[in-house]
Amino acid sequence: MKNSVGRFIAGRVSTILDNSISPSTLRFYSSHSPPSSSSKLFVAGLSWSVDEKSLKDAFSSFGNVSEVRIMYDKETGRSRGFGFVHFSNENEAMSAKDAMDGKALLGRPLRVSFALEKVRGVPVIVPRLPHT
Repeated sequence: MKNSVGRFIAGRVSTILDNSISPSTLRFYSSHSPPSSSSKLFVAGLSWSVDEKSLKDAFSSFGNVSEVRIMYDKETGRSRGFGFVHFSNENEAMSAKDAMDGKALLGRPLRVSFALEKVRGVPVIVPRLPHT
């Protein structure tokens, strides 16, 4: 599966570059619509004072939160400002995303999207649309 994704992306980039779009017009994106059967949310904009318990409490009103992970800096031990919230099903994750995206948690607005599946060594490249 990963090889087919890589070939697809490589083909798209080749097509884009053959059509005279410069590499500087390419931009990397994360997903705002759910990948197939995704119940994992990416949560950014976390305050340094947010811990797993407070993040779970903030999202648990939307359904059964099965796991919460906040990413920490290895050297300082301080939060890197983002984490992941896993729900038991897609509908709960969708409700949480729709309700919590842009809402403040401990004084900072959250940015919530569906987490992308980890694909090592293959960037997700989407052409930037010209401003109209």
